[in-house]
Amino acid sequence: MSGSFLGDAFGGRGGNSTPGWPMSNILEAMEQLRTQFEQKTSGAPRMNKGDVRSAVLSLLLEQPMHGYQIIREIEERSGGSWKPSPGSVYPTLQLLTDEGLVQSEESNGRKTYSLTAEGREAAGEETTERTAPWESAGSRDGGRMTALPKAGVELAQAAAQVARTGDKEQVAQAVDILDDARRKLYAILAQG
Repeated sequence: MSGSFLGDAFGGRGGNSTPGWPMSNILEAMEQLRTQFEQKTSGAPRMNKGDVRSAVLSLLLEQPMHGYQIIREIEERSGGSWKPSPGSVYPTLQLLTDEGLVQSEESNGRKTYSLTAEGREAAGEETTERTAPWESAGSRDGGRMTALPKAGVELAQAAAQVARTGDKEQVAQAVDILDDARRKLYAILAQG
């Protein structure tokens, strides 16, 4: 990402001879920013094979849940850095059922899973031996793959909204804010 593409897009620099602020350049710049942040997150670290099992046991130790509850809970607890697929959660639930650690009960067409006595014992051992998988998911990259890209995408969306609906004065204020934010971000790196 060049240091001036936002300035160029807002018509403030870069030899743009068109007066005002060309909307297509602004939206293109915001799309570039969003795409770059999404590319950074698409390579999010994969969880280890046993992490789904450990997560399911940990969650069911707290309360009975259905499969999609488990998926949502893992995603929420990991701060969005890990969302296991149904293709990994449901086979894990079936395997745990086959092992006698989990039992299911169907109600209103939905299976709710809970731990058996053996499952509570196994889950208790699992949680004392290691941290919850969703805690390690966020710590693997120091939060860089979740919080920063999300903030960047949200900033790009706000800037695009100002570009679409703001008047010239509001756009000029937005450019000043973005320039200040850029300087502050580089100042953070300069401190290290």
